[in-house]
Amino acid sequence: MKKWNRRENRRQQKRQSVGRHRGCYKGNRQIGARDEQRYGHNDPGPSHRAPQWRHESQSASASLPQPSSSSSTPSNTAPELPGFYFDPEKNRYFRLLPGHNNCNPLTREQLQEKEREKQRHKMLAEDEKPKKKAPRAGLNTSMILQKRHAGLLPDNSYCRFMHEVKVSVMRRHKLEIQSTDSSSPDTDNFRLIVGDSACERVFTVNDVSHGGCKYGIMNFSSSSRGSLSVEMCDNLYFTNRKVNSICWASVNYPDSHVLLCLVGAADTPGCVSLLPASLFSNSNPDQPGMLCSFKISTAWSCAWCLNPQFDKTFSTGLSRRVIVKDAETGRTQTYSVGSDVLAQQFALRVPVLFNGCRSGEIFSIDLRQRGRRDHSWKANRFHQESAITSVRVLQDENYLLAADMLGQIKLWDVRVAKPVQEYKGHYNEHAYLPIHVNESEGLLLGVGQDCYTRLWSLKDGHLLRTIPSPHPAANDMIPSVVFSSNLGGCRGLPGLLMAVKHDLYYFPYNTDYQD
Repeated sequence: MKKWNRRENRRQQKRQSVGRHRGCYKGNRQIGARDEQRYGHNDPGPSHRAPQWRHESQSASASLPQPSSSSSTPSNTAPELPGFYFDPEKNRYFRLLPGHNNCNPLTREQLQEKEREKQRHKMLAEDEKPKKKAPRAGLNTSMILQKRHAGLLPDNSYCRFMHEVKVSVMRRHKLEIQSTDSSSPDTDNFRLIVGDSACERVFTVNDVSHGGCKYGIMNFSSSSRGSLSVEMCDNLYFTNRKVNSICWASVNYPDSHVLLCLVGAADTPGCVSLLPASLFSNSNPDQPGMLCSFKISTAWSCAWCLNPQFDKTFSTGLSRRVIVKDAETGRTQTYSVGSDVLAQQFALRVPVLFNGCRSGEIFSIDLRQRGRRDHSWKANRFHQESAITSVRVLQDENYLLAADMLGQIKLWDVRVAKPVQEYKGHYNEHAYLPIHVNESEGLLLGVGQDCYTRLWSLKDGHLLRTIPSPHPAANDMIPSVVFSSNLGGCRGLPGLLMAVKHDLYYFPYNTDYQD
Protein backbone atom coordinates (compact mmCIF):
# COMPACT_ATOMS: atom_id res chain seq x y z
CA MET A 1 0.00 0.00 0.00
CA LYS A 2 2.79 2.43 0.81
CA LYS A 3 4.49 1.78 -2.52
CA TRP A 4 1.26 2.38 -4.44
CA ASN A 5 0.60 5.70 -2.60
CA ARG A 6 4.04 7.02 -3.49
CA ARG A 7 3.42 6.39 -7.18
CA GLU A 8 0.05 8.16 -7.05
CA ASN A 9 1.59 11.19 -5.33
CA ARG A 10 4.23 11.41 -8.02
CA ARG A 11 1.55 11.30 -10.75
CA GLN A 12 -0.45 14.09 -9.09
CA GLN A 13 2.62 16.29 -8.74
CA LYS A 14 3.48 15.74 -12.40
CA ARG A 15 -0.05 16.73 -13.51
CA GLN A 16 0.07 19.93 -11.44
CA SER A 17 3.45 20.93 -12.89
CA VAL A 18 2.13 20.41 -16.45
CA GLY A 19 -0.88 22.60 -15.62
CA ARG A 20 1.30 25.37 -14.33
CA HIS A 21 3.50 25.22 -17.42
CA ARG A 22 0.46 25.61 -19.69
CA GLY A 23 -0.79 28.62 -17.70
CA CYS A 24 -4.15 27.02 -16.78
CA TYR A 25 -3.87 26.46 -13.05
CA LYS A 26 -6.44 28.12 -10.86
CA GLY A 27 -4.24 30.02 -8.40
CA ASN A 28 -3.00 32.64 -10.90
CA ARG A 29 -4.95 33.62 -14.04
CA GLN A 30 -2.33 33.85 -16.75
CA ILE A 31 -2.57 34.16 -20.52
CA GLY A 32 -2.40 30.75 -22.10
CA ALA A 33 -1.75 29.51 -25.61
CA ARG A 34 -5.47 29.69 -26.56
CA ASP A 35 -5.56 33.44 -25.83
CA GLU A 36 -2.47 34.00 -28.00
CA GLN A 37 -4.07 32.11 -30.91
CA ARG A 38 -7.35 33.94 -30.48
CA TYR A 39 -6.10 37.53 -30.32
CA GLY A 40 -2.87 37.25 -32.27
CA HIS A 41 0.53 38.72 -31.49
CA ASN A 42 -0.13 42.42 -32.37
CA ASP A 43 -3.75 42.60 -31.20
CA PRO A 44 -4.19 44.39 -27.87
CA GLY A 45 -6.45 41.60 -26.62
CA PRO A 46 -8.63 41.77 -23.54
CA SER A 47 -7.61 43.48 -20.34
CA HIS A 48 -6.77 41.27 -17.39
CA ARG A 49 -7.35 42.01 -13.79
CA ALA A 50 -4.40 41.81 -11.42
CA PRO A 51 -4.26 38.51 -9.53
CA GLN A 52 -5.10 38.65 -5.88
CA TRP A 53 -2.37 36.96 -3.84
CA ARG A 54 -3.20 35.26 -0.57
CA HIS A 55 0.07 36.14 1.14
CA GLU A 56 1.80 39.52 1.21
CA SER A 57 5.20 37.83 1.03
CA GLN A 58 4.39 36.69 -2.51
CA SER A 59 3.71 40.22 -3.83
CA ALA A 60 5.99 41.35 -6.64
CA SER A 61 7.80 44.64 -7.16
CA ALA A 62 6.28 47.88 -8.44
CA SER A 63 4.14 47.88 -11.58
CA LEU A 64 5.58 48.49 -15.03
CA PRO A 65 6.66 51.03 -16.23
CA GLN A 66 8.38 53.56 -13.96
CA PRO A 67 8.65 56.68 -16.17
CA SER A 68 10.85 58.70 -13.83
CA SER A 69 12.82 58.27 -10.67
CA SER A 70 10.74 60.96 -8.94
CA SER A 71 7.43 59.10 -9.44
CA SER A 72 6.14 57.34 -6.39
CA THR A 73 5.58 53.58 -6.26
CA PRO A 74 1.88 52.67 -6.14
CA SER A 75 0.59 51.20 -2.93
CA ASN A 76 -1.17 48.28 -4.69
CA THR A 77 1.71 46.39 -6.28
CA ALA A 78 1.16 43.94 -9.11
CA PRO A 79 3.50 41.36 -10.67
CA GLU A 80 5.30 42.38 -13.81
CA LEU A 81 4.17 40.72 -17.03
CA PRO A 82 6.40 41.14 -20.09
CA GLY A 83 4.66 43.15 -22.79
CA PHE A 84 1.87 44.40 -20.50
CA TYR A 85 1.23 47.59 -18.59
CA PHE A 86 -0.65 47.62 -15.29
CA ASP A 87 -2.97 50.55 -14.63
CA PRO A 88 -3.35 50.91 -10.85
CA GLU A 89 -6.47 53.09 -11.20
CA LYS A 90 -8.37 50.54 -13.29
CA ASN A 91 -6.63 47.55 -11.67
CA ARG A 92 -6.13 45.96 -15.09
CA TYR A 93 -3.38 44.93 -17.45
CA PHE A 94 -3.14 46.38 -20.96
CA ARG A 95 -0.94 45.12 -23.75
CA LEU A 96 2.02 47.30 -24.76
CA LEU A 97 3.31 47.59 -28.30
CA PRO A 98 6.95 48.39 -29.08
CA GLY A 99 7.62 51.82 -30.60
CA HIS A 100 4.88 54.00 -32.05
CA ASN A 101 1.70 52.54 -33.50
CA ASN A 102 -1.17 54.51 -35.01
CA CYS A 103 -3.74 51.79 -34.37
CA ASN A 104 -2.93 51.38 -30.70
CA PRO A 105 -1.32 54.47 -29.13
CA LEU A 106 -0.57 52.65 -25.88
CA THR A 107 3.22 52.61 -26.00
CA ARG A 108 5.85 52.81 -23.30
CA GLU A 109 7.01 56.26 -24.46
CA GLN A 110 3.52 57.75 -24.26
CA LEU A 111 2.93 56.22 -20.84
CA GLN A 112 6.17 57.78 -19.61
CA GLU A 113 5.18 61.15 -21.06
CA LYS A 114 1.78 60.91 -19.38
CA GLU A 115 3.42 60.16 -16.04
CA ARG A 116 5.82 63.09 -16.43
CA GLU A 117 2.96 65.46 -17.17
CA LYS A 118 1.10 64.18 -14.11
CA GLN A 119 4.16 64.85 -11.97
CA ARG A 120 4.60 68.35 -13.47
CA HIS A 121 1.00 69.33 -12.70
CA LYS A 122 1.43 68.03 -9.16
CA MET A 123 4.53 70.18 -8.63
CA LEU A 124 2.81 73.24 -10.13
CA ALA A 125 -0.05 72.80 -7.67
CA GLU A 126 2.42 72.56 -4.78
CA ASP A 127 4.17 75.75 -5.93
CA GLU A 128 0.89 77.65 -5.71
CA LYS A 129 0.46 76.81 -2.04
CA PRO A 130 1.33 79.65 0.37
CA LYS A 131 3.31 77.32 2.63
CA LYS A 132 6.08 75.41 0.89
CA LYS A 133 8.50 72.77 1.99
CA ALA A 134 11.68 74.09 3.59
CA PRO A 135 14.87 73.64 1.52
CA ARG A 136 16.52 71.87 4.47
CA ALA A 137 15.05 69.92 7.35
CA GLY A 138 14.27 72.26 10.23
CA LEU A 139 15.31 75.39 8.33
CA ASN A 140 12.90 78.31 8.67
CA THR A 141 13.10 82.04 9.30
CA SER A 142 12.27 81.92 13.04
CA MET A 143 14.90 79.27 13.77
CA ILE A 144 17.54 81.16 11.81
CA LEU A 145 16.78 84.37 13.75
CA GLN A 146 16.92 82.52 17.07
CA LYS A 147 20.33 81.06 16.27
CA ARG A 148 21.45 84.45 15.03
CA HIS A 149 20.48 86.20 18.28
CA ALA A 150 22.09 83.41 20.29
CA GLY A 151 25.36 83.95 18.44
CA LEU A 152 25.37 80.46 16.92
CA LEU A 153 25.42 81.63 13.30
CA PRO A 154 28.22 83.70 11.74
CA ASP A 155 27.35 86.46 9.27
CA ASN A 156 28.08 84.49 6.12
CA SER A 157 26.05 81.47 7.23
CA TYR A 158 23.16 83.69 8.32
CA CYS A 159 22.97 85.40 4.89
CA ARG A 160 23.26 82.10 3.04
CA PHE A 161 20.47 80.41 5.01
CA MET A 162 18.18 83.44 4.62
CA HIS A 163 18.67 83.34 0.84
CA GLU A 164 17.81 79.65 0.83
CA VAL A 165 14.57 80.32 2.70
CA LYS A 166 13.68 83.13 0.27
CA VAL A 167 14.32 80.83 -2.70
CA SER A 168 11.91 78.25 -1.31
CA VAL A 169 8.99 80.74 -1.12
CA MET A 170 9.34 82.32 -4.59
CA ARG A 171 6.07 82.28 -6.54
CA ARG A 172 5.46 82.58 -10.25
CA HIS A 173 4.08 85.81 -11.77
CA LYS A 174 3.49 86.34 -15.46
CA LEU A 175 4.91 89.57 -16.90
CA GLU A 176 3.25 91.59 -19.65
CA ILE A 177 5.73 92.80 -22.26
CA GLN A 178 5.05 96.32 -23.50
CA SER A 179 5.95 96.62 -27.16
CA THR A 180 5.28 98.98 -30.05
CA ASP A 181 5.92 96.20 -32.54
CA SER A 182 2.54 94.91 -33.73
CA SER A 183 4.16 92.13 -35.79
CA SER A 184 5.08 90.04 -32.74
CA PRO A 185 2.59 87.18 -32.64
CA ASP A 186 2.35 84.72 -29.80
CA THR A 187 4.03 82.12 -32.00
CA ASP A 188 7.47 83.78 -31.67
CA ASN A 189 8.87 81.57 -28.94
CA PHE A 190 11.81 82.57 -26.77
CA ARG A 191 14.98 80.64 -27.47
CA LEU A 192 17.53 82.49 -25.35
CA ILE A 193 17.74 85.41 -22.91
CA VAL A 194 20.98 86.90 -21.54
CA GLY A 195 21.05 89.72 -18.98
CA ASP A 196 23.68 92.45 -18.70
CA SER A 197 25.78 92.98 -15.57
CA ALA A 198 23.24 95.36 -13.98
CA CYS A 199 20.26 93.25 -15.16
CA GLU A 200 18.47 96.36 -16.47
CA ARG A 201 18.56 94.98 -20.02
CA VAL A 202 18.08 91.47 -21.34
CA PHE A 203 19.08 90.44 -24.85
CA THR A 204 16.50 88.08 -26.37
CA VAL A 205 16.48 85.67 -29.31
CA ASN A 206 13.08 84.49 -30.58
CA ASP A 207 12.16 81.91 -33.18
CA VAL A 208 10.00 83.24 -36.02
CA SER A 209 7.09 81.15 -37.25
CA HIS A 210 8.00 81.55 -40.93
CA GLY A 211 11.64 80.54 -40.33
CA GLY A 212 14.77 82.16 -38.95
CA CYS A 213 14.88 84.19 -35.77
CA LYS A 214 14.73 87.75 -34.49
CA TYR A 215 16.71 89.40 -31.72
CA GLY A 216 16.42 92.55 -29.66
CA ILE A 217 16.67 94.00 -26.14
CA MET A 218 14.11 94.16 -23.34
CA ASN A 219 14.43 96.97 -20.79
CA PHE A 220 13.49 96.26 -17.16
CA SER A 221 12.61 98.77 -14.48
CA SER A 222 11.61 98.25 -10.86
CA SER A 223 9.28 100.54 -8.88
CA SER A 224 9.51 101.46 -5.23
CA ARG A 225 6.79 98.88 -4.47
CA GLY A 226 8.94 96.15 -6.00
CA SER A 227 6.87 95.58 -9.14
CA LEU A 228 8.74 94.87 -12.38
CA SER A 229 7.86 96.35 -15.78
CA VAL A 230 9.19 95.14 -19.14
CA GLU A 231 9.44 97.09 -22.38
CA MET A 232 10.64 95.68 -25.68
CA CYS A 233 13.00 97.83 -27.75
CA ASP A 234 11.83 99.60 -30.89
CA ASN A 235 14.14 97.95 -33.42
CA LEU A 236 14.13 94.19 -33.87
CA TYR A 237 16.52 92.50 -36.29
CA PHE A 238 15.64 89.42 -38.31
CA THR A 239 18.02 86.82 -39.70
CA ASN A 240 17.76 83.46 -41.41
CA ARG A 241 20.86 82.26 -39.56
CA LYS A 242 20.96 80.45 -36.24
CA VAL A 243 22.33 82.25 -33.17
CA ASN A 244 24.73 79.86 -31.44
CA SER A 245 26.11 82.02 -28.64
CA ILE A 246 25.70 85.50 -27.10
CA CYS A 247 27.64 87.60 -24.61
CA TRP A 248 27.64 91.25 -23.57
CA ALA A 249 30.74 93.28 -24.55
CA SER A 250 32.21 96.39 -22.88
CA VAL A 251 33.71 98.43 -25.73
CA ASN A 252 32.90 102.08 -24.91
CA TYR A 253 31.41 101.54 -21.45
CA PRO A 254 30.14 98.51 -19.49
CA ASP A 255 27.80 96.37 -21.60
CA SER A 256 27.82 98.83 -24.50
CA HIS A 257 27.74 96.10 -27.18
CA VAL A 258 26.50 92.60 -27.82
CA LEU A 259 28.63 89.85 -29.37
CA LEU A 260 26.74 87.28 -31.47
CA CYS A 261 27.87 84.04 -33.14
CA LEU A 262 25.75 83.44 -36.25
CA VAL A 263 25.86 80.11 -38.09
CA GLY A 264 25.69 80.20 -41.89
CA ALA A 265 22.57 79.06 -43.74
CA ALA A 266 22.33 78.17 -47.45
CA ASP A 267 24.32 80.82 -49.38
CA THR A 268 24.72 83.09 -46.34
CA PRO A 269 28.05 82.47 -44.58
CA GLY A 270 28.38 82.49 -40.82
CA CYS A 271 29.97 85.38 -38.95
CA VAL A 272 30.61 86.93 -35.54
CA SER A 273 28.90 90.32 -35.15
CA LEU A 274 29.67 93.05 -32.62
CA LEU A 275 26.54 95.20 -32.34
CA PRO A 276 26.07 98.35 -30.20
CA ALA A 277 23.17 98.08 -27.78
CA SER A 278 21.94 101.56 -28.80
CA LEU A 279 21.29 100.18 -32.27
CA PHE A 280 18.10 98.54 -31.03
CA SER A 281 16.39 101.74 -29.87
CA ASN A 282 15.22 104.70 -31.98
CA SER A 283 14.83 106.90 -28.92
CA ASN A 284 18.55 106.83 -28.08
CA PRO A 285 20.16 110.03 -29.44
CA ASP A 286 23.72 108.72 -28.99
CA GLN A 287 25.80 107.50 -31.89
CA PRO A 288 25.46 103.76 -32.47
CA GLY A 289 29.18 103.22 -31.90
CA MET A 290 31.44 100.58 -33.38
CA LEU A 291 29.63 98.07 -35.57
CA CYS A 292 31.74 95.14 -36.79
CA SER A 293 31.22 91.83 -38.51
CA PHE A 294 34.04 89.29 -38.58
CA LYS A 295 34.21 86.45 -41.09
CA ILE A 296 34.37 83.64 -38.57
CA SER A 297 32.14 80.77 -39.61
CA THR A 298 30.68 77.98 -37.47
CA ALA A 299 31.48 79.51 -34.10
CA TRP A 300 30.13 77.45 -31.20
CA SER A 301 30.90 79.86 -28.36
CA CYS A 302 32.18 83.35 -27.62
CA ALA A 303 33.49 85.37 -24.67
CA TRP A 304 34.56 88.97 -23.98
CA CYS A 305 37.64 89.84 -21.91
CA LEU A 306 37.21 92.40 -19.10
CA ASN A 307 40.83 92.41 -17.97
CA PRO A 308 42.36 95.92 -18.43
CA GLN A 309 45.33 94.55 -20.37
CA PHE A 310 43.05 93.04 -23.06
CA ASP A 311 39.82 95.03 -22.63
CA LYS A 312 39.01 95.09 -26.36
CA THR A 313 39.64 91.38 -26.92
CA PHE A 314 37.12 88.64 -27.56
CA SER A 315 37.38 84.93 -28.30
CA THR A 316 35.41 82.41 -30.32
CA GLY A 317 35.39 78.64 -30.04
CA LEU A 318 35.25 76.79 -33.34
CA SER A 319 35.80 73.28 -34.63
CA ARG A 320 39.26 72.23 -33.42
CA ARG A 321 40.53 75.77 -32.90
CA VAL A 322 40.22 78.89 -30.78
CA ILE A 323 40.44 82.40 -32.23
CA VAL A 324 41.36 85.37 -30.03
CA LYS A 325 40.89 88.73 -31.75
CA ASP A 326 41.33 92.40 -30.89
CA ALA A 327 38.12 94.20 -31.91
CA GLU A 328 39.90 97.52 -32.57
CA THR A 329 43.13 96.53 -34.30
CA GLY A 330 41.94 93.25 -35.79
CA ARG A 331 44.98 91.37 -34.52
CA THR A 332 44.23 87.65 -34.48
CA GLN A 333 45.74 84.73 -32.60
CA THR A 334 44.73 81.18 -33.51
CA TYR A 335 45.15 78.12 -31.27
CA SER A 336 44.71 74.61 -32.65
CA VAL A 337 42.98 72.11 -30.37
CA GLY A 338 41.85 68.52 -30.76
CA SER A 339 38.10 68.99 -30.38
CA ASP A 340 35.24 71.45 -30.88
CA VAL A 341 35.21 74.25 -28.29
CA LEU A 342 31.62 74.54 -26.99
CA ALA A 343 32.02 76.83 -23.95
CA GLN A 344 34.29 79.75 -23.02
CA GLN A 345 34.78 82.36 -20.30
CA PHE A 346 37.55 84.80 -19.39
CA ALA A 347 38.91 85.30 -15.90
CA LEU A 348 38.82 88.88 -14.62
CA ARG A 349 41.99 89.41 -12.58
CA VAL A 350 44.32 87.73 -15.08
CA PRO A 351 43.91 87.49 -18.89
CA VAL A 352 43.24 83.74 -18.93
CA LEU A 353 40.62 82.10 -21.14
CA PHE A 354 38.95 78.87 -19.98
CA ASN A 355 37.58 76.53 -22.67
CA GLY A 356 35.32 73.48 -22.59
CA CYS A 357 35.46 70.95 -25.43
CA ARG A 358 33.20 68.32 -26.95
CA SER A 359 35.70 65.68 -25.86
CA GLY A 360 35.18 66.63 -22.20
CA GLU A 361 38.52 68.41 -21.90
CA ILE A 362 38.76 71.74 -20.06
CA PHE A 363 41.87 73.84 -20.61
CA SER A 364 43.00 77.44 -20.17
CA ILE A 365 44.93 79.84 -22.41
CA ASP A 366 47.08 82.65 -21.01
CA LEU A 367 46.85 85.54 -23.49
CA ARG A 368 50.24 86.82 -22.35
CA GLN A 369 51.87 83.81 -24.02
CA ARG A 370 52.12 83.54 -27.79
CA GLY A 371 50.74 80.47 -29.52
CA ARG A 372 53.10 77.58 -30.13
CA ARG A 373 52.93 74.61 -32.42
CA ASP A 374 52.66 72.17 -29.55
CA HIS A 375 50.10 72.36 -26.73
CA SER A 376 52.52 73.80 -24.15
CA TRP A 377 50.45 77.01 -24.05
CA LYS A 378 47.69 75.14 -22.19
CA ALA A 379 48.09 76.39 -18.64
CA ASN A 380 45.63 73.95 -17.03
CA ARG A 381 44.10 70.73 -18.34
CA PHE A 382 41.50 68.41 -16.80
CA HIS A 383 38.61 66.28 -18.07
CA GLN A 384 34.98 65.38 -17.47
CA GLU A 385 33.17 62.34 -18.84
CA SER A 386 31.19 64.06 -21.60
CA ALA A 387 30.95 67.17 -23.81
CA ILE A 388 31.23 70.41 -21.84
CA THR A 389 28.22 72.70 -22.28
CA SER A 390 29.12 75.54 -19.90
CA VAL A 391 32.05 76.87 -17.85
CA ARG A 392 31.83 79.56 -15.15
CA VAL A 393 34.78 81.14 -13.32
CA LEU A 394 34.07 82.13 -9.71
CA GLN A 395 35.25 85.33 -8.02
CA ASP A 396 37.99 83.26 -6.43
CA GLU A 397 39.49 82.38 -9.81
CA ASN A 398 41.09 79.24 -8.43
CA TYR A 399 37.68 77.58 -8.80
CA LEU A 400 35.72 76.76 -11.95
CA LEU A 401 32.23 75.33 -12.51
CA ALA A 402 31.68 73.03 -15.49
CA ALA A 403 28.59 71.22 -16.80
CA ASP A 404 28.50 68.43 -19.38
CA MET A 405 26.02 66.46 -21.50
CA LEU A 406 25.73 63.69 -18.92
CA GLY A 407 24.06 66.11 -16.51
CA GLN A 408 27.15 66.37 -14.29
CA ILE A 409 27.99 69.74 -12.72
CA LYS A 410 31.33 69.87 -10.91
CA LEU A 411 33.28 72.52 -9.04
CA TRP A 412 36.99 72.23 -9.92
CA ASP A 413 40.01 73.45 -8.04
CA VAL A 414 42.15 74.68 -10.94
CA ARG A 415 45.36 74.57 -8.90
CA VAL A 416 45.25 70.81 -8.36
CA ALA A 417 42.95 69.96 -11.34
CA LYS A 418 40.52 68.00 -9.12
CA PRO A 419 36.77 68.35 -8.48
CA VAL A 420 35.92 69.46 -4.95
CA GLN A 421 32.10 69.57 -5.18
CA GLU A 422 29.39 67.97 -7.30
CA TYR A 423 25.84 69.24 -7.81
CA LYS A 424 23.48 66.33 -8.38
CA GLY A 425 20.02 66.31 -9.96
CA HIS A 426 20.73 68.10 -13.24
CA TYR A 427 19.33 66.27 -16.29
CA ASN A 428 20.93 66.44 -19.71
CA GLU A 429 21.52 63.92 -22.49
CA HIS A 430 22.52 65.88 -25.58
CA ALA A 431 21.39 69.52 -25.25
CA TYR A 432 23.59 72.64 -25.20
CA LEU A 433 22.52 74.02 -21.82
CA PRO A 434 24.20 76.80 -19.78
CA ILE A 435 24.51 77.10 -16.02
CA HIS A 436 24.22 80.34 -14.01
CA VAL A 437 26.00 81.44 -10.83
CA ASN A 438 25.03 84.16 -8.35
CA GLU A 439 27.72 84.25 -5.69
CA SER A 440 26.19 87.12 -3.70
CA GLU A 441 23.14 84.91 -3.06
CA GLY A 442 25.21 81.72 -2.88
CA LEU A 443 23.20 80.03 -5.64
CA LEU A 444 23.82 77.87 -8.68
CA LEU A 445 21.07 77.53 -11.30
CA GLY A 446 20.61 75.17 -14.20
CA VAL A 447 17.75 74.28 -16.56
CA GLY A 448 17.69 70.61 -17.51
CA GLN A 449 16.58 68.92 -20.69
CA ASP A 450 13.47 67.82 -18.76
CA CYS A 451 12.54 71.55 -18.57
CA TYR A 452 12.94 71.73 -14.78
CA THR A 453 14.86 74.67 -13.29
CA ARG A 454 16.98 73.60 -10.32
CA LEU A 455 18.68 75.74 -7.69
CA TRP A 456 21.58 74.46 -5.58
CA SER A 457 23.52 75.86 -2.67
CA LEU A 458 26.84 76.89 -4.15
CA LYS A 459 28.67 76.11 -0.91
CA ASP A 460 27.66 72.50 -0.19
CA GLY A 461 25.78 71.38 -3.35
CA HIS A 462 22.44 70.88 -1.60
CA LEU A 463 19.46 70.95 -4.02
CA LEU A 464 17.26 73.75 -2.68
CA ARG A 465 14.37 73.80 -5.12
CA THR A 466 13.08 72.32 -8.37
CA ILE A 467 10.78 74.56 -10.43
CA PRO A 468 8.63 72.92 -13.15
CA SER A 469 7.98 74.60 -16.47
CA PRO A 470 4.53 76.23 -16.85
CA HIS A 471 4.28 74.53 -20.26
CA PRO A 472 4.56 70.84 -21.21
CA ALA A 473 8.13 69.62 -21.59
CA ALA A 474 9.60 69.47 -25.10
CA ASN A 475 13.06 69.72 -26.60
CA ASP A 476 12.15 72.96 -28.40
CA MET A 477 10.59 74.55 -25.29
CA ILE A 478 13.38 74.38 -22.72
CA PRO A 479 13.15 77.49 -20.50
CA SER A 480 15.86 80.13 -20.54
CA VAL A 481 16.51 81.89 -17.23
CA VAL A 482 18.27 84.90 -15.70
CA PHE A 483 18.84 85.33 -11.96
CA SER A 484 19.91 88.62 -10.41
CA SER A 485 20.24 90.19 -6.98
CA ASN A 486 18.86 93.47 -8.42
CA LEU A 487 16.56 92.55 -11.26
CA GLY A 488 15.45 95.80 -12.89
CA GLY A 489 18.26 98.01 -11.59
CA CYS A 490 19.57 99.25 -8.24
CA ARG A 491 16.05 99.37 -6.73
CA GLY A 492 15.25 95.88 -7.93
CA LEU A 493 14.79 92.80 -5.80
CA PRO A 494 16.48 89.40 -6.10
CA GLY A 495 14.53 87.09 -8.31
CA LEU A 496 14.41 84.66 -11.19
CA LEU A 497 13.35 85.56 -14.73
CA MET A 498 12.11 82.67 -16.88
CA ALA A 499 11.29 82.77 -20.60
CA VAL A 500 9.49 79.76 -22.02
CA LYS A 501 7.47 79.50 -25.22
CA HIS A 502 6.18 83.07 -25.81
CA ASP A 503 5.67 83.90 -22.11
CA LEU A 504 7.86 85.66 -19.55
CA TYR A 505 7.63 84.82 -15.84
CA TYR A 506 9.07 86.44 -12.72
CA PHE A 507 9.85 84.64 -9.44
CA PRO A 508 10.62 87.37 -6.85
CA TYR A 509 11.92 87.00 -3.29
CA ASN A 510 9.12 89.32 -2.19
CA THR A 511 6.10 87.26 -1.17
CA ASP A 512 3.88 90.40 -1.26
CA TYR A 513 4.65 91.11 -4.90
CA GLN A 514 1.80 92.76 -6.83
CA ASP A 515 1.49 92.55 -10.61
